[in-house]
Amino acid sequence: MISPIIVIYTAIINLWGIFVMRIDKRRAEKKEWRISEKSLWLIAVIGGAVGTTIGMWIFRHKTKHLAFKFGFPLLAVVDCFLFYLVLDRLS
Repeated sequence: MISPIIVIYTAIINLWGIFVMRIDKRRAEKKEWRISEKSLWLIAVIGGAVGTTIGMWIFRHKTKHLAFKFGFPLLAVVDCFLFYLVLDRLS
């Protein structure tokens, strides 16, 4: 049986990733205080890589930084694979 906690956590952390990329983009445009790159990476590493990648593409934010441009999508693939493995083990 699929654990709803895992599915809910994954959905929330990825929605948070999209939201944070939007906030940081807006703050960059307004020349306001920004969200640290370390925080963006932390969200991606703890399961929000798909969301941060989607946010990066939707808002065209951090797309010139090679670490983000290639790192977030690569981490998103890893996240999807790990999510698949966890769901496969639990079912």
